[in-house]
Amino acid sequence: EKENKRIAKQYKELLRISYRTLTDDDKTLIRQAFETAVDAHKEQRRKSGEPYILHPVAVASVVAEMGLDDVSIAAALLHDAVEDTGIELIEIGSEFGSDVAALVDGVTKLDRVRFATKQAQQAATLRKMLVAMAQDLRVLLIKLADRLHNMRTLGALQPTKQEQIARETLDVYAPLAHRL
Repeated sequence: EKENKRIAKQYKELLRISYRTLTDDDKTLIRQAFETAVDAHKEQRRKSGEPYILHPVAVASVVAEMGLDDVSIAAALLHDAVEDTGIELIEIGSEFGSDVAALVDGVTKLDRVRFATKQAQQAATLRKMLVAMAQDLRVLLIKLADRLHNMRTLGALQPTKQEQIARETLDVYAPLAHRL
């Protein structure tokens, strides 16, 4: 019950931020994306023990604070659904449209493909994101919002993992953000 109140509070804050500039149709898309994300992540927890859905809502809030559109906010809410749940990209496309699906695909890691090393996987994922970013800058903005929230919540991870994520942020994401 306490967790549900926290989720509802963060979702209401997202709506407060995003509703300043959005139409009723835009709001409907965001509500549908939220409901789908809640359902998709309902059994998941973050390393901190909190409900996983708080992460996509926080990422979507950062995206909304940037003043991005409903498609970007919906994609931010769904950004981990394909990677971490049973939802397929084709479902996202049919339910939310090709723009949302393309953004979600752009920020989704290449986890289902086998690579010889973790570094090879990271390089392929980064290449994929850079190609998607060249087609739509919103991919980078959602990825930066995702990374920002992950950096804000590093405390629940082991020190070695914290250091790895912080180093990757400094080496890859900070220079990209600086260029913006």
